[in-house]
Amino acid sequence: MQTDLIAEARRQAEICNACRYCEGYCSVFPALHSQRAFADCDITQLANLCHNCRGCYYACQYTAPHEFDLNFPKALAEVRRDSWEGLAWPQPLARRFHTHGGAIALALVAGFAFMFLAIRALGSAGGVGFFAVMSHGAMVALFAPAFLFPLLSLAISLRRYWQSVGGRPITIADLKAAFGRAARMTDLAAGHGEGCNFEDEDRFSQARRYAHQAIMYGFLLCFAATCAGTVLHYVFNNPAPYPFWSVPKLLGVPGGVMLTLGCAWMAWLKLQSDRTLGDPQAWRGDIGFILLLGFTGLSGLLLYVLGTTAWMPVLLSVHLGAVLTFFLLTPFTKMTHGFYRIVALLADAQRHRK
Repeated sequence: MQTDLIAEARRQAEICNACRYCEGYCSVFPALHSQRAFADCDITQLANLCHNCRGCYYACQYTAPHEFDLNFPKALAEVRRDSWEGLAWPQPLARRFHTHGGAIALALVAGFAFMFLAIRALGSAGGVGFFAVMSHGAMVALFAPAFLFPLLSLAISLRRYWQSVGGRPITIADLKAAFGRAARMTDLAAGHGEGCNFEDEDRFSQARRYAHQAIMYGFLLCFAATCAGTVLHYVFNNPAPYPFWSVPKLLGVPGGVMLTLGCAWMAWLKLQSDRTLGDPQAWRGDIGFILLLGFTGLSGLLLYVLGTTAWMPVLLSVHLGAVLTFFLLTPFTKMTHGFYRIVALLADAQRHRK
């Protein structure tokens, strides 16, 4: 990890620790004020607790042009991104995506879509519906490794993070506290509960919190729909396609709508925000990931609506290309922040019960 980023964040944390004006703002400041000195692992933990709500910056009396020149949200955002890159496995891929995220995602989606179209051109799979374009066996052969690789990569990365911050054996109480805060996204409401100043310094807003919730719960519904389809296929011998009044569709359609609208909303909020209060090096990667995730949801909805038309093979190829790209890039995109935040919240829950 880059020592200059850690050193700058430590300098600012020490000033914040002496001031304590922002004591009740979010989970970062109680954790910060519980310590006298900050090791590298402490700064990394604070960075991954931060949700970049920016309330502390707008309340701070030591920002530029003051000689202290504090910009704590930016300092923590840079350390946060550096921690994901430094702990990622394999590491070079993470650094490349954060600087060229949009181009990488677009190239992979297009490349995989052409690959699926080429597979179809070799001959029909002889199945029904989507399986007439690509057989079930071919889909499993392609997507099973693409699903398992991110799990392995994330497991290695998160294990490194847990060891670096001194995590202890996890209890049920730790899990309940961490997942409860994540489900409610408490820190995006800030300490006062009125929301954050992400897109407007003079106005508190819950917009970013709600956009995050739409994305998270939309994604979970889509994942649940996929799991339901898998159970129907293998356990009940009921392969796709499924009618609207079936569990996969009743979960997947609302999930796709929430995911698509949530990503569009989040992209708009990021465009309205002040980039100098985040990590400038990660901005392209962040936008690239949001657009990729939103496009995955949108292409799935279009495939559902137009799945019985002549457009189906092209839409299926594009959608599968987006899904495959999303899975393969998950450990190296902003998607990883959700996993790191959960682990950081687990470590913070352990701090509370020392």
